[in-house]
Amino acid sequence: MKKTLSDAFNAEMYMAKQMYLQKNYIKCYHHLERAHILGQRNYLPHVKNHFWMCKVGFKQRDMREVAGQVLRMVMSLFSLLDSPFFHTVPVGNTGRARVSPIKRMPIPPDLVQHFK
Repeated sequence: MKKTLSDAFNAEMYMAKQMYLQKNYIKCYHHLERAHILGQRNYLPHVKNHFWMCKVGFKQRDMREVAGQVLRMVMSLFSLLDSPFFHTVPVGNTGRARVSPIKRMPIPPDLVQHFK
């Protein structure tokens, strides 16, 4: 993972954790979704992100989110296969259980710079 991408991912995860501690789960998910977009092509950040989404799901007693995140933690293995020639990870996907794990989504304009 490039340093600028890693820094952006870590900044979003930091904000997500701050919102989690404040029990502001809506903003926590917002930052986790942004972190997912940034980290989804890198195995460890990808799994870490889904773990935190699962953790928030537990706090909210949202079993659909928890089940979806457990499935996505397993599916994160596909990020190990991703390469410039073989794309297994859907670009821009926010990683939430309410979104298909194979759906491509637009990357927010302020994050696009990390994918050039």
